[in-house]
Amino acid sequence: MYARVINIYIKPGSMDEGINIYENAIVPAMRQQPGFKGTTLLTNRDANTGISISLWETEADMQGGEASGYLQEQLGKAAKLFSAPPTNEHYEVDVQA
Repeated sequence: MYARVINIYIKPGSMDEGINIYENAIVPAMRQQPGFKGTTLLTNRDANTGISISLWETEADMQGGEASGYLQEQLGKAAKLFSAPPTNEHYEVDVQA
């Protein structure tokens, strides 16, 4: 399994709106993607940051969303809330409990 980790930087006072967009617009779109296995959104309201961790069955499934423009489309849904561009990293999942 593979994980895409996106570090998100949110404008002050915009966290609730960002969580709403993630839950009601981005997650439903993720569920439609080939190989999608699950997602978690972590937030730190004091620092106005978040971490999105999405799990993918294969590396090809994870990277396919980037090549197709899917990822950029999802980030665009919340772009007005960003205080800095999100960062995107890939990981192999070695242990999951």
